[in-house]
Amino acid sequence: MAQTSRAYTPAEAAAVSEIAVKSVHNAIDKRIIARRRSEEEGRALSDDDLLRLKLWYGVGSILSAERRQRLFDTIDQNPDADTVRADDYLIVDVARAREQLAARAEALREAERAIESLKGVLGGEPVFNKTRVPVRTIAAMKAQGASTDEILEGYPAVTARMVELAEIWTAANPARGRPRKLSDLGATVKSSRRLPLSKAANRPSGS
Repeated sequence: MAQTSRAYTPAEAAAVSEIAVKSVHNAIDKRIIARRRSEEEGRALSDDDLLRLKLWYGVGSILSAERRQRLFDTIDQNPDADTVRADDYLIVDVARAREQLAARAEALREAERAIESLKGVLGGEPVFNKTRVPVRTIAAMKAQGASTDEILEGYPAVTARMVELAEIWTAANPARGRPRKLSDLGATVKSSRRLPLSKAANRPSGS
């Protein structure tokens, strides 16, 4: 599948490369990536920037900054190489890194096609197309430890793939302001599950 080139925001770059957004900004500030970018383009990142980002942090515990930079220079000189020798002992699988980034980038594009915000639906909260399922709620449940099966049980209109899309879309589009409750969106809770507190939690302090 051919990958369509695009410009990524730092949050989108973090979601696709699976690097913390703080690390993305740090890489930009230190001119590890986006060194040739014009002022007008600001902090937008390219597909090549994402590859540098993933490799920079991927081999960070193995190679020094200077040796990582030499690795990038070698990749620039051999842009179609599947593997690049970083030193006498380490060969970097560049092709695999590109495949992982391409798959994540396609998932983000798929998520953008599958998610919409409509003024009359849950107050404009992002939902999956033709549903009233709030995307951020699905992602929050997964982040808080709910399994995909548990989420599907509670939301019959949701598929396992939609859960994956909710995660990457939410990572690429962090919410601003305080988290909104379902009641704030005009939704009601159909059922709830009570979880017993552990004995440790019920033990009086100081005992």
